Amino acid sequence: MVIQAISPVRDTSFAADVRDGLSKFPQKELPSKYLYDEVGSALFEVITVLPEYGLTRAGTRLVQRYAREIVAGLTAPTIVAELGSGSGKKTRYILEALSARQQTTYYPIDISLAALEQCDRELGSLDFVSVVGFERAYLDGLLEVAARRQDHESLLVLFLGSTIGNFDRPAGEVFLREVREILRPGDCLLLATDLVKSVSRTVLAYDDPAGVTAAFNLNLLARANRELGADFDLRRFAHEARWDDGERRIEMHLRSLADQTVTIPAADVRIRLGEGETIWTESSHKYTLAEVVTLAARTGFRCETQWADAEWPFAQSLLVAM
Repeated sequence: MVIQAISPVRDTSFAADVRDGLSKFPQKELPSKYLYDEVGSALFEVITVLPEYGLTRAGTRLVQRYAREIVAGLTAPTIVAELGSGSGKKTRYILEALSARQQTTYYPIDISLAALEQCDRELGSLDFVSVVGFERAYLDGLLEVAARRQDHESLLVLFLGSTIGNFDRPAGEVFLREVREILRPGDCLLLATDLVKSVSRTVLAYDDPAGVTAAFNLNLLARANRELGADFDLRRFAHEARWDDGERRIEMHLRSLADQTVTIPAADVRIRLGEGETIWTESSHKYTLAEVVTLAARTGFRCETQWADAEWPFAQSLLVAM
């Protein structure tokens, strides 16, 4: 199998988003999607095997255990699209179960070309599966897939990495509505959500003792240095993970260790950071099973089945477009 990564036209989005995010007051921000360049994607793969980070293993256990059950109710023939495919390790179980009964076309969608290449290496040995990768944002890629499918084909969309948690809850609801608008009635969405658990366990998953998550977070500043000519001194920043009880979310920040000024030529911006001031880089909202059911209903889906992991509170929910 060969993944044909279809690259978007390069633009100045990174520079513009950096300029806009760092100009916000009182809280400076950088979009989490920029964490995943080639270096960031490699660091995230390391994070997924850390003992403190149970999300990925829980999601893998669920699809490995229930893959046949997940695909059993799908209308054949079914094509598969995955939002944020990453390396494709979890996806293997779904594709193996589906390809046992039909020739399957799989469309991984990711903004990271490095992730698509990892996906190719992971899934290259599967029989009866053809792969076409899209180096696209989620909805842009899904629109490409929808334009390619035949009238008689149904569509299974995979969103396996609990990435819905990176959206604020209102934004997540809007996103699912937008996904639903692309689908036809009867199409399915397999949605992964990390569930509420103890604060100490949650924080440790995002601030591991080995410092891998810290390196992942700091790489966002290093990426700005590499690509935008910025002069961030990484030694003057520290990774910080915070739990917001009211929002039921973990936040990742980069805290300035001193008063400092940073210049970012490609973004045409010069920013001042006070000691202790932070740049907010990522949020991860935690859900309950009941909340997912109501979220599905509000966005045009019916929650058909839910599977929850016993070792790490995490769920896969099969949503059917109404």
